[in-house]
Amino acid sequence: MLHFFAKYKKFAIFLAIFSAIILYIIYTLLSPPPSLPVFQPTMVDATLVDSSKQFEKKFHRIADFKLVNQNGDTITQEDYEDKIYVADFFFTTCQTICPIMTDHMVQIQQKIKNDDKVKLLSHTVIPEVDTVAQLKRYAEEKGVIDSKWDLVTGPKKEIYDLARKSYLAVKTAGDGGKYDMIHTENFMLIDSKKQIRGFYDGTDPEAIEKLMEDIETLEKIEAR
Repeated sequence: MLHFFAKYKKFAIFLAIFSAIILYIIYTLLSPPPSLPVFQPTMVDATLVDSSKQFEKKFHRIADFKLVNQNGDTITQEDYEDKIYVADFFFTTCQTICPIMTDHMVQIQQKIKNDDKVKLLSHTVIPEVDTVAQLKRYAEEKGVIDSKWDLVTGPKKEIYDLARKSYLAVKTAGDGGKYDMIHTENFMLIDSKKQIRGFYDGTDPEAIEKLMEDIETLEKIEAR
């Protein structure tokens, strides 16, 4: 009996390995590939969307932009060409949700600092206060890595239009000037085609964990 098993030992090992490979292939074929939604204005809370975009159901993209970062450098969509990035809206003197949001952005920065595919982009909603010098002081205080994270300022109308027409992330003040806005806690995940792939509560640690998972998923999607 022992002689019989010894004789077929190699065949049994081969059969076990072959079976495992077949099972893995079947599992891989049957398992759906990772996916993330592509958000359109009709899928988002209408209070965050400009009226000109509220009925847009497809082909939504982040518009081209031209802003200035904490170093006085001009930042455009070309600086984010072929990049995945996380965007938000804030202001440096905010004492409510901004410090929490910024701390979470710092955590994200730490995790993606060696990933050339991913960047961060924070827009001030009070450009008249958040000058380049102010953004620079804030960046140094928070440990911003210039190559990974741009804090940008610029014309208020352009930032307002980006917030309401592109990122679908900011509410209007309602009782202020034409371009007054109230930033929200939203972080937006943007793919290399300038599409919105996710919204996350920037004050919620669990949402940040989900964001990090979705960044990994999006990288896999774009690598296909």
